Formats: sequence, structure tokens, C-alpha cells
Amino acid sequence: MPNPGEGTPPSDCSEPESVPYRPGKARQAQESHDGDVPSLCPPQLPTSSPPRVLSMAELLETAQEVSKMTIAHEIVVNRDFKLQEVNFSPNSLESRVKETLHKAFWDSLKEQLSASPPDYTHVIQLLQEIKETILSLLLPRHSRLRGQIEEALDMELITQEAEHGALDIPNLTMYILGTMAMLCAPIRDEEVQRLRGVTDPVQLLREIFRVLDLMKMDMVNFTIQSLRPHLQDHSIQYEQKKFQELLAKLPNSLDHTTEWLHKAAAEVSASSLSSPSHPEVHGSPAPLSLGAVSRSSSTPSPMSVLNQGYMNLLRWEPGLEKYPETLLMDQARLQEVQLQVNQLTIIAAVLLVSSSVCGSALFSSPGFREALLDISNHVHQEVSESLLQLGYPAFTSDKSASLKGQIRSIAEDDNVVRSVIEQRIHSFLSLHLSPSAQNSRSLPKGLAPIQEELLEVGHRLGSVIHHNRQVYGPYYLAILKKIVLPGAEPEAGIDSF
Repeated sequence: MPNPGEGTPPSDCSEPESVPYRPGKARQAQESHDGDVPSLCPPQLPTSSPPRVLSMAELLETAQEVSKMTIAHEIVVNRDFKLQEVNFSPNSLESRVKETLHKAFWDSLKEQLSASPPDYTHVIQLLQEIKETILSLLLPRHSRLRGQIEEALDMELITQEAEHGALDIPNLTMYILGTMAMLCAPIRDEEVQRLRGVTDPVQLLREIFRVLDLMKMDMVNFTIQSLRPHLQDHSIQYEQKKFQELLAKLPNSLDHTTEWLHKAAAEVSASSLSSPSHPEVHGSPAPLSLGAVSRSSSTPSPMSVLNQGYMNLLRWEPGLEKYPETLLMDQARLQEVQLQVNQLTIIAAVLLVSSSVCGSALFSSPGFREALLDISNHVHQEVSESLLQLGYPAFTSDKSASLKGQIRSIAEDDNVVRSVIEQRIHSFLSLHLSPSAQNSRSLPKGLAPIQEELLEVGHRLGSVIHHNRQVYGPYYLAILKKIVLPGAEPEAGIDSF
């Protein structure tokens, strides 16, 4: 993890020390959650002066810092985050190139060992790499084992033995396997044990490297799991400090965020002006407008604007708009939520149409809801079969045509049923943006069949937004004060979300 540089705000952004790797089952990371709004001094927003052109070295350094910040963010918000072995498709270019290069290397090694006398040049290099890898897996308290490894894999002695043709590769590899068995996690025990049956020295060395790579990955993943609770305690301050450093280098790093909030403010203002008593206008869910108007009846509150901006992410059209810089690290997560919302909208609309045509009693039969996940003809077929099984009258031709037509029309953007369902889903999800609204998350009518999936989506959305608001809330507030209250004195309670 990077060492934070000196940024302006916030303070106390020191990074956690590394946690040593321990073999065996990794202990479960304890989850911790910070409060809604961190206490910090206002962030320094960039001025309107032209951005400075960075040198190549500065660009590379900035890219590295962003990469480290992204990894730290991923560890905190994604409890399933871990390194995984990369497996290329067998016919991919990467796979073919990798296999060709590896085969050439190991074939060359085989030729060297088959020569008379054997050439141990590459073997010595491989043994040196194996030794360094094993030593990197040791804990600081393993001083005695470290000394034993240094003695058993004394590279100077190994080189002398190779020069005199007395290098005992089988004995060295058996010692290496014994040491790996002591250090590996239980999940790798079988892999290490299997290597003891490999007699070809070249194949054995190749397999040792493969398993050592897995052990290094295990070590990194255990370290990630061990660091997670500590990172969660300090992630808000860390990300704020790193973002402030990024702003210092790239002053235009909030341009798209500002545009995003400008659009949200215009939508909230238009909604409140169009229908002050019924703020659910233009597809904007009513809960977003709670508190949408401050003491000045025409001025939207920063909270309502920010919530509108968050909900707009569920209608984002890639390629037409630039994603807010402050949400780029969560873009993939939010787009996945957007896809799930679209799917649930279609499913709920199909269920609603089918229920209105064939009656709600049919929906109480086991497994019927799952049978309606496809559309049009398949839905009609399943409904007809279920009606027959339950002893209900068969579909008339008029009802069949109505059901198929209504389901097919759901795909249209202006479909009334789809619009109503989408509005209800967005209204429900908007309640997950604020922890204070947890007790009022009643499920809107027509969404009962997708309740479980909708609650899961709401939890995922709320988790991402909660963290984002904690990190970037001060920046959002500084921008929104300029948008919502330009030149005006802030009202009470406007200094925080």
C-alpha cells in the first residue's frame, strides 16, 4: 500500500502497517463501519486556472497512486476481493504465447541437464529464485528456519558442487518440498504432496514454481484479509487525502462531477417548481424530493440534489455522459446494479401483466413465478399449462393475444406498465441512500414477487453510496453550495449531509 503524501485535508490519514502472513486458515476479517459524515476541514477545490501539463514521470507517478488508491478502495468495499490465478483461454493469443515461451525454456533446461557433462547454469538460477521465494514467505519470528534454509540452499556451495559435477538435484528438491509443506496453507497440502511423486527433475522444478506462485497468492490474500478491518477504520481519511493530492496535480479532476451535480440540481428544481405538493415528476421518485426544498421554496437542498444524482446513475447511458470522477472506482459495481434493476423491472412488469390477465390466485402456486422469467410465447405457454393443472378455465384467444401483446410491449421505453414499475423500484431503492430512512422502507405495490432480489440490490447500492458519501461528501457540499446557493449565506444544517 502507498505511503500517503502530505495533502491539505483531511488529517490522520496514515496507512496501516503490513500484517505478517500466517500459514493455515486465514482468520476472518472483522467488518467495521464508520459514521455517516467524517469530521474534517473543508476540502480545497481547484481554482479555474488552466490545468498544468504533467511530465511523463508525473503521469506515471499519478497513475501508480490512483492504482494503489483503487486497490485500497476495492479491499474495503468488496469483502470478496482477492487475487486469483489468471487462466487464459486455451486458444487465446496470450495462452499460446505463454505456452510457447515456457516450453522453449523448459526444453532448453532439459537439453542442458542431458548434456555430458550436464550444464547446471539455469538450474542454479532457478534454485536461487526458489530460495528467495521461500524466504519471502517467512515470518519475522522464523529466524531459525531462515538460517536453516540459508544453510541448506547455500548458493555458493551449490555453485561449487555444480562446477565439480556433484550437484544432487533430487536431494535439494526434496528439501524444498519439505519446506513448502511446512509453510503452505492447508489448501495447498495436496498439491505439495503430489509433487513428491514427480521423478523428472525438469518437470518437478516447473511444478515447484507453479505451486510457489499459488503460495505467494495465498500470502497476499491472507494479508488483504488481515488488513481489511484496519483499512476500514482509516479508509475514509486515506481516500480523501489521496484524492486531495490528485486534485493538486490535476485541478480539473472534478469537472464531470460538477456537471453531474448541475444536472441533478436542475432536475430537482424543475420537479419542485412543477409540482411542489407532489414532487414525483418526470420519473423522479418521491423519496428523493423529501427535503428537496429548503426554507426558500425555490431552492433545492444539497442532500436532495446529491440523492437525485446518485439515482441518475441507475439510468446512466454509457457514451453519452462522462461518469463522475468521484465514482469511477465504483462504476463497474454501479453498472452491475443498474443492469440488475433493469432486469427486475422487466420481470416485475411481466409478472404484473400476467397477474392482471389471468388472475392473482394463480401466482400462489409453487414455482409459478420462476416459470415467468422468460417472455411472450414462453410465458403464455407456462400460464396455459398452469391454468390447466389448477383446474382454471383455459385462455380465450382474446386473453392470449392480450397477454402476448402486453408482454412484448414491455420492451418499449414508453410502456406505461414498465414506467410505473421502474418508478416504484427507483422509489424503493432511493430509501437505501440514507440510513435515516431505514425504518420507512415499505415495499411499493406490485413488487412483492421480486422482494428478495430487490432488497439485495438495495443493500448493494446503499453500501456503495454510503462509502462514497463519506469520502466525497465534503467535495460534493462545496460544489453544491456554489450551485444551489451561489453567493447566499448557508442555512442551518447545510454544512453536512
